[in-house]
Amino acid sequence: MTIGNPAVNISIFAVFVLITLVITFRASRSNASAADYYAAGRNISGTQNGLAIAGDYLSAASFLGIAGAIAVYGYDGFLYSIGFLVAWLVALLLVAELLRNTARFTMADVLAFRMRQGPVRTAAALSTLAVSLFYLLAQMAGAGGLVTLLLGISGAGAQALVVVVVGALMIFYVLVGGMRGTTYVQLIKATLLIAGALVMTVWVLGKYGFNLSSLLGGAAETATQQATPRDVLSPMGQYGATGTSKLDFVSLGLALVLGTAGLPHVLMRFYTVPTAKDARKSVVWAIWLIGFFYLFSLVIGYGAGALVGADRILAAPGAVNSAAPLLAFELGGTVLLGIIAGVAFATILAVVAGLTITASASFAHDIYNSVIKKGTASGSQEVRVARITSCVIGAVAIGLGILALQAGLNIAFLVALAFAVAASANLPTILYTLFWKRFTTRGALWSIYGGLISCLVLIVFSPVVSGAPVNPTTGVSPSLIQGDGFSWFPLNNPGLVSIPLAFFLGWLGTVLDRGGADADKYAELEVRSLTGIGAEKAVQH
Repeated sequence: MTIGNPAVNISIFAVFVLITLVITFRASRSNASAADYYAAGRNISGTQNGLAIAGDYLSAASFLGIAGAIAVYGYDGFLYSIGFLVAWLVALLLVAELLRNTARFTMADVLAFRMRQGPVRTAAALSTLAVSLFYLLAQMAGAGGLVTLLLGISGAGAQALVVVVVGALMIFYVLVGGMRGTTYVQLIKATLLIAGALVMTVWVLGKYGFNLSSLLGGAAETATQQATPRDVLSPMGQYGATGTSKLDFVSLGLALVLGTAGLPHVLMRFYTVPTAKDARKSVVWAIWLIGFFYLFSLVIGYGAGALVGADRILAAPGAVNSAAPLLAFELGGTVLLGIIAGVAFATILAVVAGLTITASASFAHDIYNSVIKKGTASGSQEVRVARITSCVIGAVAIGLGILALQAGLNIAFLVALAFAVAASANLPTILYTLFWKRFTTRGALWSIYGGLISCLVLIVFSPVVSGAPVNPTTGVSPSLIQGDGFSWFPLNNPGLVSIPLAFFLGWLGTVLDRGGADADKYAELEVRSLTGIGAEKAVQH
């Protein structure tokens, strides 16, 4: 199924890509050092950074995945929005200012500050790569599904080619623009995305007399006429029908709320501002912008459910992820569809660029320079390795994105898996490092590797990878591997098990470590993180 005019759609895509390429080229002229490439020279204002964080956070999952989940499942789909938004309170209250005051480039700089550098940096870099790849997997699948729908492309080979093109653009942005270019692209993309969502929200409400109750009633009426009737205004449409699904919802909520504060590409944005005050300001701006956007997504999701219907959405390429484009076409025809699709495409490009630069910076700064070269590599050498790493990460993301696209998984759900990995492997170690004086290197390693390995193993042996029942509407299983498979772990999201396990392993490793903690280094970290004293010296260095 194709909607709109492919020629118009590709023209609008081309305009967005051309504009962002010009911005990237202009930004590349200011990349004179590693600090410029990794942290945009640390001269992004709090307001700008808040908008860029919103651009980083409002990914294809927020725009395409959540709208689709609400359109098909109603109440339960909106729970993604709630979890994603509440998570920012954890980031604001516990980590934003403290991480900025350390004045470093990557998450591992904080974790290794008072630990043995080599093993902790290696572990942190591996967890960063794992989270980034899961996130990239969702974005690449979203891009492939979106372009397949809008350009009338069919066949697995053609869809794979679309993902390859998106991956190539992503790599180019990172190689040329660095963090500064990525930030500017995210500023424009966030503005366009929020404006586009506002237009669709007003348009949908206008069709129902600006009466939210009428819109909800229309969505409920349409849902009862579908092949699989649902009550989209009540809970338990997706979670809660069985004991296992109730546990799955608790696991999902835990991962969403705790995951944001452990996402490496979000944490890296705190290093682009000049002061801790700007770090707080940027998070407050991000909360407001993201909160308004999720309110828009509620209207867009129920609007798609009412005006398009779950059957058409699930039958389209990209399945649930096609709800917002289908609604745009229903409202404004080819032109609005092309604009909204172009904004969604720019959204994906900006997010994957931010993820790629974070993952490549982690490898170059934490493993190449700090572990392999023992801190002797020059800034230019480090940046060159980061650019090479970007190419490798892009190639891996392209391959995984093709698999996810063919499976038709909801990209909001895929991002939730990335949140589970971040909350399991990163957040416990970050909190212990910042707030527990006795925390040791062994505790850090046990927490990172324990959370990461347990989370990945549970995902592999869950219905996400194999063994999920066939969807009666689409006729395929929502698993990456079709057939009976090897799923013995019943939950789709492993957070309920892996997150508490990571906290426990961090504690256990510490109490069993006879070497003890470095009290002086903890005192230095505490003073720097709370006051910023010493941060300026680190910036100059």
